[in-house]
Amino acid sequence: MRIYLDNCCFNRPFDDQSQIRIRLESEAKLKIQADIVEEKFELVWSYILEAENKANPFEERMNAISDWKNQAVSVIKENKKIVEKAKKLKEIGLRSKDALHISCAISGKCKFFLTTDDKIINKNNSIKEIIIIDLIGFIKEVYL
Repeated sequence: MRIYLDNCCFNRPFDDQSQIRIRLESEAKLKIQADIVEEKFELVWSYILEAENKANPFEERMNAISDWKNQAVSVIKENKKIVEKAKKLKEIGLRSKDALHISCAISGKCKFFLTTDDKIINKNNSIKEIIIIDLIGFIKEVYL
């Protein structure tokens, strides 16, 4: 099964773990990433993930996240079809980068788009080509 994690998922284990939601999402992300390494899931990476990660002001985090590109079965590059789909996704209220992430995930034939961003999760019913879900929801959906 192909999955796409947006940049906030990759950064979640680096966030302040004193909040229970963040701690639970971090644990979920660590389980998912272990299963990516064990090839239970196929990770899709994209040019927009690369660009966002390169803007990370914390070099250690940036390098740790960048290493995940090596685990990806596919790296989606920018093309006209992705940009056009992103423009349509913006029309339902998504921010530009979020629309590009989702468009890349769709192009990569992912079943799930994982995020910790509630604004994106709330758009799930508006996008039919992919399941948008948070990390904990993914654990419930796939493991339980």
